[in-house]
Amino acid sequence: MYQYSDFPWPESVTEEFPSHRQVAAYLDAYARHFGVLSCVRFGHRVVGMEYHGIGEQAMAAWEEWAGNDQAFGSGAGEWRLSVADADGHVETHKADFVVLCIGMFSGVPDIPTFPAGKGPEVFDGQVIHSMDYAKMGTSKAKEMIRGKRVTVVGYMKSALDIATECAEVNGTAHPCTMVRWAFYKLADSYYSIPMKKHGMVPDHSLFHALAAAIICVTPKDHYKRLEEGSIMLKKYKTFSFCKEGVLVEGEPLPVKSDVVIFGTGFKGDEKIKDMFTSEYFRNVAIGSESTTVPLYSFRLLNVAAMQKDVLEWEKYMKRYCGRYFRRSSIMIMNTWYNDQLCRDMGCNPWRKKGFFSELFEVYGPGDYANLLSNSKSKEH
Repeated sequence: MYQYSDFPWPESVTEEFPSHRQVAAYLDAYARHFGVLSCVRFGHRVVGMEYHGIGEQAMAAWEEWAGNDQAFGSGAGEWRLSVADADGHVETHKADFVVLCIGMFSGVPDIPTFPAGKGPEVFDGQVIHSMDYAKMGTSKAKEMIRGKRVTVVGYMKSALDIATECAEVNGTAHPCTMVRWAFYKLADSYYSIPMKKHGMVPDHSLFHALAAAIICVTPKDHYKRLEEGSIMLKKYKTFSFCKEGVLVEGEPLPVKSDVVIFGTGFKGDEKIKDMFTSEYFRNVAIGSESTTVPLYSFRLLNVAAMQKDVLEWEKYMKRYCGRYFRRSSIMIMNTWYNDQLCRDMGCNPWRKKGFFSELFEVYGPGDYANLLSNSKSKEH
């Protein structure tokens, strides 16, 4: 379903939705093919960012980005980044331009909070997050769950993948229990998914789920495992811990567990909260309700025009994503968004060979191959 325009999937991968291991292998192959790995400082993290050379009040008054509408370089100041290695040694790097590409779904786990005496501290078993599970590697993770009563909290991609691995390892002898909120309002008759049977029909529409990026694809044979009993579902509004496992609201008995794994996502904003020395930049980075901004690789619009664009995206996200607007997605608007990116880069957004092809043919990664070679502007 997804691929880089200049790097096709290997012929051995035939699935429309490859597994997470296949995706990881594909990304690794891409990085090695194009020499990306040599540009990455592994085992390092940015612990501080500060802008030198101009005051915050002066920056706030800019009508043009960087004061001169240039995206890269020639500004009045520079960034100074404090970078720490695995041993804690810190060195300073200088840069004209910093791009935050740290992602929303990694780094800081989103772990629910509990009242005193009802959290993981009262549980006799082991409690981890999906991030910790992934760090173990496949073999160690399988050994940890083998022969154990595992409860997975959550019902998004990480939780589904972990529950599937537990079912593969333990089968029906030690079923994996998924404690989850809701699924997605798809039509049973169209998708042949017995959602009502398993109590999985949510209170929001498929369109809402797509707009808010709260939809995912179930692993292969997921419903088969529900039928055979190697995966069990518990729906809840609230839950807590006890000595034996997890207490689910409305259930008379606890879900007895040896291991509880939180597949509850991540706090994307928290990763950069303490990264900026300046309160001004911290608010710019995480205070905005929109994480979607236009890309201008060459010359920038003035600040007022960019702010207007951001507000238009914010209005769209609040309209279609409701309470999930902070995690909104361009999934249902991706062609429109790609058109905008093409215009920003001086490229023709009409990628098909004819008018009717533009109207009726589906756009895919191949339509954007060699994009910059046909751009109107060669300025860098």
